Amino acid sequence: MNISTKLLSILISCISYNCALSQPKESDYYQIDQIYIPKEIILEVGGLAFNEKGQLGVSTRRGEIWLILNPENPKSQYVRFAHGLHEPLGLLYHEGSFFCNQRGELTELKDQDGDNQADIYKTITKWDLNGNYHEYSYGPVLLPDGQMLVTLNLGWIGYGESGSKWRGWMLKVSQNGQVTPYATGLRSPAGFCVNPEGDIFYTENQGDWVGSGRMTHLELGNFAGNPAGLRWSSEKGSPVDLKIEDIDDTKNLSLYEYQNKVEGVKAPSVWFPHTLMGISTSDINFFSKNMGPFEGQMVVGDQGHSQIMRVFQEKINGVYQGVCFPFREGFSSGVLRIINNPQYDAFYIGQTNRGWGSTGQSSYALERISWTGKIPFEIKTIKIHPEGFLLEFTQPVDEVTAKKISSYKLTDFTYSYHHFYGSDVQNKENRNITNIFLSEDRLNVLLKIDQFRKGYIYEIKAPGILNDLNQKLLHDFGYYTLNEIPEGGSNLTVKNTTTSITKKVSVKHVTEEPETWLNKVDIIIEISTAPGLKFDQSNITVMAGSKVKLTFNNTDDMPHNFLLIAQNKEDEVGIAATKLGLDGAKLAYVPDTEDVIAHTNLLAPNEIESIYFTAPLVPGPYPFLCTFPGHYLTMRGILTVTPKSVL
Repeated sequence: MNISTKLLSILISCISYNCALSQPKESDYYQIDQIYIPKEIILEVGGLAFNEKGQLGVSTRRGEIWLILNPENPKSQYVRFAHGLHEPLGLLYHEGSFFCNQRGELTELKDQDGDNQADIYKTITKWDLNGNYHEYSYGPVLLPDGQMLVTLNLGWIGYGESGSKWRGWMLKVSQNGQVTPYATGLRSPAGFCVNPEGDIFYTENQGDWVGSGRMTHLELGNFAGNPAGLRWSSEKGSPVDLKIEDIDDTKNLSLYEYQNKVEGVKAPSVWFPHTLMGISTSDINFFSKNMGPFEGQMVVGDQGHSQIMRVFQEKINGVYQGVCFPFREGFSSGVLRIINNPQYDAFYIGQTNRGWGSTGQSSYALERISWTGKIPFEIKTIKIHPEGFLLEFTQPVDEVTAKKISSYKLTDFTYSYHHFYGSDVQNKENRNITNIFLSEDRLNVLLKIDQFRKGYIYEIKAPGILNDLNQKLLHDFGYYTLNEIPEGGSNLTVKNTTTSITKKVSVKHVTEEPETWLNKVDIIIEISTAPGLKFDQSNITVMAGSKVKLTFNNTDDMPHNFLLIAQNKEDEVGIAATKLGLDGAKLAYVPDTEDVIAHTNLLAPNEIESIYFTAPLVPGPYPFLCTFPGHYLTMRGILTVTPKSVL
């Protein structure tokens, strides 16, 4: 190698090194490894639990429980422990037995002869079922006193109405099967846990009465927001006094405001803004001391976005509140279950997406996430202060960038509490930073702001912050849910929220027949919705240049839109829609791009709209899709444009 070539090689190496420093990746700090699954096993994970031998029990949506005898081995041995179960979406190991919550019962399974196969299937207690596909049952989770917690999903009939007793509830179950109702107002409570202090939390998915994903601290007798479960509040043993008729969503309030007006209502401790932090929250777990700088913080899975979020909570005036951050994305399927391995510092992530959809395209997966030993440059915590927010970092920050107001941006907003599916962002305002204080060790920054609004979610961004290596934060934002203000803080009386869906005005959104068409429409298309996030038809044919009237009838229980897209651009447009951030709702989740040919507005359930457009002149397949957050992956079809001579 000559001198010039050697110098060039050194220069390239230096550039590569500097680029690596300036562009850290999640995988540099937390790596994802596949756990071996034999090809003949369809491991659609519903629950995970380690036994005392270090074997990993896995319940599947297909009704089996598998034992992975050596989960750290690249060719792990699998033994079928149990089968014939009804979609068990949870698993617990306690005192020599596995416990799983099937759709219709809580079951104990025990291996008496030590051959790794269950000899005893014992019913602890049973649940009512009406056969509705949405009547999932989750758990159990062990309580400190030896009782077990379970949750029962609402059926999907209208707005969650269900004739099955205790649907929409969290229940306590003793070892001998005694059931004690604990709390209601739940819709789809796939994740729940008990923290080291013995407090109970559950996660919720966006839906009717649920503006966005959220986590709620549940106490005995709480009502978390969805009134369908109140049908059973008059039953013997119910700790809840509210009735369905007590809940009125015509007042244009947020859930926090409703909490202050109606006794028993419980607002969330943490909101997960829809699409910005996921679309379908799932399991909860905790960082151990050997899993990096976040010991004691929570991890929360998201099934639809195949990712895990990080949560820090604090208790102010006796009330939980806190902040969620991005943590790790890129899992192979939809994240449903997260468990710690007590013998190995790692999270095991159980995944499935059949019927639910996920950004991870595998039908199922089991993966392990472990810390590489490197400390990521992150916002470690955000805490409330009487005059603003205190940001704690995992590494010292650069003094110059940390003291610049332009390095930060704060925005607050809320969601409507109503029976409609989800909510647009409401009452969004930018907050002014009035002063900045940096600690001597440069690990903490206090941002003083102009005012607080209790019950609001605060988007706190720090895109301008650098560390001593001139690196940006791995994730430069978090969402803090403000329920209480420490003594000395001010509070602004909030405005009422609205419930309408914003309508987007666009030249590609034509709702009246153009005069130039001279009352001549070449083809009329009527399209509707189908169960499972689908259009009722996936293939439509039109002739090139034809004048089209398309009527979209949203017969679903959630909002949808219709976008006709340029050829091979469906994924780009879908991703662009998810990145619209807090402005997505007011833009009807239609990104400003030439790849959108025509579109409807975002339609509420049972809303109908007609649009007019001229079919493309170039023959070929043109995708159409819904870009409401989380829908574009499954809710799509093809408009085939044929040459004029074909029709």
